Order: sequence, then structure tokens, then C-alpha cells
Amino acid sequence: MTSFIQPSFPTVHPGVARAESVVGAARSLYKNFDSTKGLSTMLLAAVVSALVVVADQLVDTWAEGHLLAAWVAVWAVGFAAIALFAGSARRTAVRVVATLDAWSLRQARARADQRLWATALSDPRIMADLQVAMGRREVAEVAASAEKAPQSNRIAAAMLRTFDAMDAKALNAANYRMSAFR
Repeated sequence: MTSFIQPSFPTVHPGVARAESVVGAARSLYKNFDSTKGLSTMLLAAVVSALVVVADQLVDTWAEGHLLAAWVAVWAVGFAAIALFAGSARRTAVRVVATLDAWSLRQARARADQRLWATALSDPRIMADLQVAMGRREVAEVAASAEKAPQSNRIAAAMLRTFDAMDAKALNAANYRMSAFR
């Protein structure tokens, strides 16, 4: 007699499932993270702290009998500072973060350009591609300036100069490429 056994074991370990859910939650928190909120909170805390210290120094000279009034005055200065400076701290934080993002983007592009140029110096194919791209940019610039110029003879002269420059660059690129094989 033949009998079949079909055990049903879980296909996913419960610990792995929990770890994956934690990683997913951390990723969603990171995607929603706004660095300007933390920076604006720190700026606001610094301003409020400075104002509370100044208020405490002024209130410290009062007599001992007015301790409750002094405590209320210091807290009133603190809450007023929070109410007055919250918006400006947020705008300052947004401006600082945007400036830092733009700076880091410029730095990354400059590093990428340096790496590409270093590679192009050692690889003639990349150098030729760069020279062709620079020639195309010059053609586009000439075409854009030609649209602004009303006289057709200026356009024709500029286009001829551009095509001559492109031919010279293409010839130089071909010679440079061929020099590696000689």
C-alpha cells in the first residue's frame, strides 16, 4: 500500500520577514526625511536659548521676592521667541540646504569632468568623441547666433567658419586616433 505525505512547511522564516519589514520601514523613513526640518529646529533652539539667557541675566537682578514673576518672564520670552522666529528659521534652513545641495552638485560634476578628461587623455576614441561633441556645440551656438543676426551673409560666413573648424577638428581627431596605431 502506498501513502503520500504532503508536509506544509512555511516558505519564509518569521525572523527574515520581520527584518525585511524593518528595512522597508527604514527606507520609507529615509525617503521622507527632510534635513531642513532638523536644521530649522536647531537654528530656532539656538535663537531661543540666546534670548532666554539674556532674559535670565536681566531677571537675575530682581529681588528674591519676585521669583515667580521672573520665572514667568523667562518662559514668556522663550515662547515669544519660538513664535516669532520659527518661520525665519525654517526659511533660512531651506536656503542653506538648497545652497549646499547646489554646491555638492557642482563639485560632483567637476569631479566627473576631471575623470572623463583624464580618461580621454589616455584613450583616443574618447578624445575624438569629445572633440566631435565640442564641434557640435559650436555649431549649435553659431546657429543660435545666426537666428539673431538679420543678415544672411553673416550667417553664411559664420556657418562656413564653423564647418571649417569642424573639419579641422575631425582631421585632428582622425590623425590622433591613427597615431596610436603607427
